Amino acid sequence: MQQRISLITLGARDMAREAAFYDALGWQRANGPEGVIAYDLLGQTLGLFGLEDLAKDIGVPVETLGHGSLTLAHNLGSREEVDALLARAETAGATILKPAQEVFWGGYHGYFADPEGHIWEIAHNPFSPLRAEDGAFRWEGYGEG
Repeated sequence: MQQRISLITLGARDMAREAAFYDALGWQRANGPEGVIAYDLLGQTLGLFGLEDLAKDIGVPVETLGHGSLTLAHNLGSREEVDALLARAETAGATILKPAQEVFWGGYHGYFADPEGHIWEIAHNPFSPLRAEDGAFRWEGYGEG
């Protein structure tokens, strides 16, 4: 197995509400089949799929899916960008779980939950600068070698 994630799928109870939230963040939808809403990311795709349909596709009762201990992280180039994105997310319908603040490891971050409770960390990590060409993230940055 290669060390990558191709698709992140969020099970949505209300597809229209979830899609409206990500649309309000400024994300552009990719073309896809009926019943799936997808947003292409840098090297990955975030998909929204009905929770009942996801459970059926996996072959488990919907109660099995619940809310796991998972966060999605979005890194930015500055503290100001973190503050601005958290404000935009809140305006779009997110619940701010942790306002932006300095972190013990030297970064700056905050957390929000989308309308269905999927948790996002919005962060600036000065030790892992984003790649200049396309904004891609890599732990500890893009150094030589």
